[in-house]
Amino acid sequence: MSELKKEERDIEKIYSVKQFVDKLRRLADCLEEGKKFQIQVANEKIVVPLDAEISVEHEREDGCEELEFQLKWEYEEEEEDDEDNKEEKDENDDKKEEKEEDDDKEDDDKEDDDKKEEDDDDKKEEKKED
Repeated sequence: MSELKKEERDIEKIYSVKQFVDKLRRLADCLEEGKKFQIQVANEKIVVPLDAEISVEHEREDGCEELEFQLKWEYEEEEEDDEDNKEEKDENDDKKEEKEEDDDKEDDDKEDDDKKEEDDDDKKEEKKED
């Protein structure tokens, strides 16, 4: 069996307040219940182990501040399973993630609609002021 090497990445995704709250709530529930947290970020499933280090990070530089709620853990390179076993294991995990992706898509669509309404309202206000 060969080893699968995880690619390095640094992804940041912007969420609406509702989406962010939903994800934090799921995370908090998993932490309280002693369960692993799973989330999909940019088409990659992330599983946070129970022994992940939890921290809050604050940064300030160049007139900007950043607050991060952070989970950090070490990982080992995965050994490649035979494809049948891997597919069966991933299939069960994927069903749960598909629901999360659908929810995210719905939230993104609603957020786009809300933004369009805001823009339309702003344009109406500008016309009234002229």
